[in-house]
Amino acid sequence: MSAGPVKTQNCPTLDEVRKWPATVEVPRAALALGCSRSQLYELIKRGEAPVKILSFGARHRVVTASLVRLLEGA
Repeated sequence: MSAGPVKTQNCPTLDEVRKWPATVEVPRAALALGCSRSQLYELIKRGEAPVKILSFGARHRVVTASLVRLLEGA
């Protein structure tokens, strides 16, 4: 008997991500991407992040719309 889809701990669904604010912190975006925050920070540092990043000095925010587009294509 199946209880429905399995949700990994703290991993948001696409519908949940769509309800997020316009930008989110890197750790929150990393959860949605299924990677660690250190992995996403490394991609940002190398200019290889798969999502749009807004940088304010040493602080970074992920644009939620770009995250949704990426997840929709996955």
